[in-house]
Amino acid sequence: RFSRLSDQEILGRLMVVVQAEKVPYVPEGLEAIIFTADGDMRQALNNLQATYSGFQFVNQANVFKVCDQPHPLHVKNMVRNVIEGNFDEACSGLKQLYDLGYSPTDIITTLFRIIKNYDMAEYLKLEFMKETGFAHMRICDGVGSYLQMCGLLAKLSLVRETAKAA
Repeated sequence: RFSRLSDQEILGRLMVVVQAEKVPYVPEGLEAIIFTADGDMRQALNNLQATYSGFQFVNQANVFKVCDQPHPLHVKNMVRNVIEGNFDEACSGLKQLYDLGYSPTDIITTLFRIIKNYDMAEYLKLEFMKETGFAHMRICDGVGSYLQMCGLLAKLSLVRETAKAA
């Protein structure tokens, strides 16, 4: 097994490939590939190839279509709404992702990565990651409903309220 590579290492190799193969791209497209690869060079190169083969252009929208992952901005907005106390808005964002056909596993995997990099108090981040991990375990056990995911957002809201009161 190989260790996880840094985003810079992956970007460096992607730049070599896109220049050598003359692949048209925008920087946001490469950022999306790095996000979807999660430190795995093979995954990054496969995602680059699949995106180019499918669309002949590498941008964010094309990468997330090919990789079938929810766009991080949608998930980031959900987290922001939870932190700002807009639970109904967070659930509305979750419903949109469900309506687009994303599975609970896809959503929670992206949610975990967003929380890990979100600018918030360390205590809150750790509690959010813990609750997300518990929800991921339940989803892996086969309980992956919309209600389960709304329950996670409610738990995150409670964690935020508790941290705010302290």
